[in-house]
Amino acid sequence: MDWENLSDEQLLQLKIRDLGLTIHGSPLEPMIQNLYSELNDKGIKLHPPCYLADEWLCPDKEPIMGIPFVLAHKRLRNLEQKMMFEVEGASEDSCMRLLRHEAGHALNYAYKLYRKTRWRQLFGSFNSKYSNSYYYQPYSRRFVVNLEDNYAQAHPDEDFAETFAVWLNPLIDWQKKYNGWPVIKKLRYVDALFKKIPDQPVVKASQEKPPWAASRMTSTLSAYYERKRRLLGDQFKGFYDDTLMKLFFPKHINPSAEKAAKILRLHRLELVNNISKWTGHRKYDIHQLLNKLIYRCDVLKLYGEKKDIIGPATFIAAIAGNTLRLPKDKIR
Repeated sequence: MDWENLSDEQLLQLKIRDLGLTIHGSPLEPMIQNLYSELNDKGIKLHPPCYLADEWLCPDKEPIMGIPFVLAHKRLRNLEQKMMFEVEGASEDSCMRLLRHEAGHALNYAYKLYRKTRWRQLFGSFNSKYSNSYYYQPYSRRFVVNLEDNYAQAHPDEDFAETFAVWLNPLIDWQKKYNGWPVIKKLRYVDALFKKIPDQPVVKASQEKPPWAASRMTSTLSAYYERKRRLLGDQFKGFYDDTLMKLFFPKHINPSAEKAAKILRLHRLELVNNISKWTGHRKYDIHQLLNKLIYRCDVLKLYGEKKDIIGPATFIAAIAGNTLRLPKDKIR
């Protein structure tokens, strides 16, 4: 089927499995080969198999790597951008960061590293409960930074995968960058650990058919995006669009109005300080939330009255109260 030239509306009605996607010959293939070359350079001969899935993932304790199927074709990346306002792993740099991260998971599972005493001492219990949201310290020196939102602080398994990704990255001199930081202990542990890896037995994938594979997804692209938006909830970039369009308006309503994004930037310090004081949330979190709203105002080309900041301030305070987690010392 020549689906590349279909309209977005027609393409959205197709089942994902019927797209016939493969990694071979796709833009992903050379990047996966780059990953395997980086592993070779570190003396790691095990190359975790990759397959196209519905998102970035390593199935629980399975040494295989799932990559979002949309990255296998430019037409699907464009559709993802339109439907979700972002494409995770679209650039070569971000894709390599994610590949290194998932490789950290896969090797952790392949060699059952999470069972090692020193692993647990440095990273924590592998069996710790996962949460859809997590509290993190944005400038902590006990964790590396590879992916956004300080993802290393989400769970011990993620901490290890992030540490591995930084250690593997040939563009990072981790010994220099993290020298003097408490996290250097984790990096040195990973460095020493993988010098011994070739002598250890490997756990092979237990499933012949990897879960959530695009080749078996019977959902249409339309249903896939509807479900994805619903699962993301307020983390979906366009989640607050309806309210923003009530607070602000298109330029033709008032040609002399200011850009909404400019208004929010102009009052950024005032908003961050006051909302942090009202809600008890960290200024850093309010600042990040404000950045998301500014971005959406830019995308939607919204305008507003320069002095009318009460509505936006109330809206941001409400979001903070409903979605952000209070710092531990604020919890009663």
